[in-house]
Amino acid sequence: MPPGGRIFFRFPATEGLYRITMEDTESILQERLDEESKQKIDRLDNDRLNRFIAKYLSHCNPDSVFVSTDADEDARYIRNLSLEQGEEKQLAMEGHTAHFDGFHDQARDKENTKYLLRPDQDLGERLNSIDKETGLEEVQSYLENSMEGRQMLICFFCLGPQDSPFSIPAVQITDSPYVAHSEHILYRTGYEQFKNHEDQDEFFRFVHTEGRTEDCVSVDIDKRRVYIDLDNDIVYSTNTQYGGNTIGLKKLALRLAIQKASREGWLAEHMLVAGIHGPGDRVSYFTGAYPSACGKTSTAMLPGETVVGDDIAYLRDIDGDVRAANVESGIFGIIRDVNKDDDPLIWKALHEPGDVIFSNILVDEDGVPHWLGKGEELPDKGWNHSGEWWPGKTDEDGNEIPCSHRNARYTVRLENLDNCDEHLHDPKGVSVSGIIYGGRDSDTCVPVEQSFNWTHGVVTKGAALESETTAATLGEAGVRTFTPMSNMDFVSIPLGQYVQNHIDFGKKIDSAPPIFGVNYFLKDEDGEYLNAIPDKKVWMKWMDLRVHGEAEALRGPTGLIPVYEDLEQLFREHRSKNYSEEDYIEQFSIRLTKNLEKIDRIEETYRESVPDAPQVLFDELEKQRQRLEEWRAEYGDQVPPTELDPA
Repeated sequence: MPPGGRIFFRFPATEGLYRITMEDTESILQERLDEESKQKIDRLDNDRLNRFIAKYLSHCNPDSVFVSTDADEDARYIRNLSLEQGEEKQLAMEGHTAHFDGFHDQARDKENTKYLLRPDQDLGERLNSIDKETGLEEVQSYLENSMEGRQMLICFFCLGPQDSPFSIPAVQITDSPYVAHSEHILYRTGYEQFKNHEDQDEFFRFVHTEGRTEDCVSVDIDKRRVYIDLDNDIVYSTNTQYGGNTIGLKKLALRLAIQKASREGWLAEHMLVAGIHGPGDRVSYFTGAYPSACGKTSTAMLPGETVVGDDIAYLRDIDGDVRAANVESGIFGIIRDVNKDDDPLIWKALHEPGDVIFSNILVDEDGVPHWLGKGEELPDKGWNHSGEWWPGKTDEDGNEIPCSHRNARYTVRLENLDNCDEHLHDPKGVSVSGIIYGGRDSDTCVPVEQSFNWTHGVVTKGAALESETTAATLGEAGVRTFTPMSNMDFVSIPLGQYVQNHIDFGKKIDSAPPIFGVNYFLKDEDGEYLNAIPDKKVWMKWMDLRVHGEAEALRGPTGLIPVYEDLEQLFREHRSKNYSEEDYIEQFSIRLTKNLEKIDRIEETYRESVPDAPQVLFDELEKQRQRLEEWRAEYGDQVPPTELDPA
């Protein structure tokens, strides 16, 4: 029985609409694979893998097959194939290529990304799902004969460092060399991992076809589907090329990993992992969960610090110590506003020879990429996701088409960055000194605050995480979005269970790391930000001092905040900036009424739409409400930090 006595979804189930026998499997592999590919598969000696490959060889019906091992020449073959087929275009810089998705295939398709659930399964109303039999019948119909006239690519990867407690083998079947090339940049190879993995039945599987194409882009977008089979750890993706829908090992694998982590007692999180360098040679590692446009990448890439990962992390209890590993070994990053002044490390990596893919940017006649916010003059014409482009070009609705898509991306290996941490591939991961949750909040939370304890942090910093929308990205500005642990889009278990798993995880740790909340977006009454973008470095340096007992704190009703003297010194040392006590008081006054309003919103959300929410969540919210009401009775709407006592 899993921890806490809860029973998880893990039942024998058909892997699609039909199964094949081992005799059929061997016959199909013998018939459809050339001698070299057959030998590569045979060396893995994995019956479940063989059945999976044979099934989709038969069902997708490719003209030929290429099996990729860990060899560099196999990766080069896939990259060259993408260029030969036109899915990528060679750019002027050596090793750099450009890929264009279809005009209407530029983002994750949330509406058509669904869990395949049996009638007895229920993940809650907030998670998008479809009846398993119905969904399988639909997606299998799209996969049938989808690779006629094409080559099937079978690639092996490892989520997490190889040969480690974090390792999860994965196999990707795709007919898109762009998808396979992207994964070779973003993930560690896993062919040998399949040989060495103890449990041969435990691996993730991904089947993708780009469907019917014109000019190398998917055209049947109305049939775009991303269906997730949690019983069998399979993701099906059809009629799409965009990376978020097709690069199986990214957010699609995160959904599978959350389910696996829940069964096994660890955490799979939408988190950065960064090394903050303290006094002497000390490096403290923090994980951090931030919703989109809330400073996640900029925190991971702070100047002077090192990055282990910018997106997804696994957290495990190893010998009583919380350790984290980056699931990936590359970055699939939004390129909008990347410029040489604000992002010097990424800028440098994108302007040096090496294996880099730019997607949905503008390419000029000289093969040079351009994008929104690059900070350089645009050419008079070029090519982007809309085809030939010129300034002022409009779409079918009369809207001006920008030079590059707002969701344009770059794909690059972390090791191409000068600030890549030396422990990126450490089999034991890194020891976690602290965990951070941060959202976009204009009027409630202070810039940085430490929770009282693990449970208080999980509930009030993580499970209560909200973020305000911005007009630039999501339409109407200022709408608060409920986004617990910044993982709402990817949670694959009932949400209450997900929260309980976090609480239970910390209870079994000898010394659970402290949990912090950060808010880079606090504003004054005139709507002006109270902090500059680079100030986040100070908050990180304060957290580093706190976890080592080298900074004092004041105790408020919602957590522990810095004392002025520590921040004044940190601003002087790391920002060369005079930090006034007036600024400190304005930023770190506890907004009592606003915090009470937040508790009301969060409690209402859990009571109304999370039927399995654990009682400890409501208990922790109620304790915080009582503290806030007591303080409000004495101080009014807010209390300045000068009234707080030392912790």
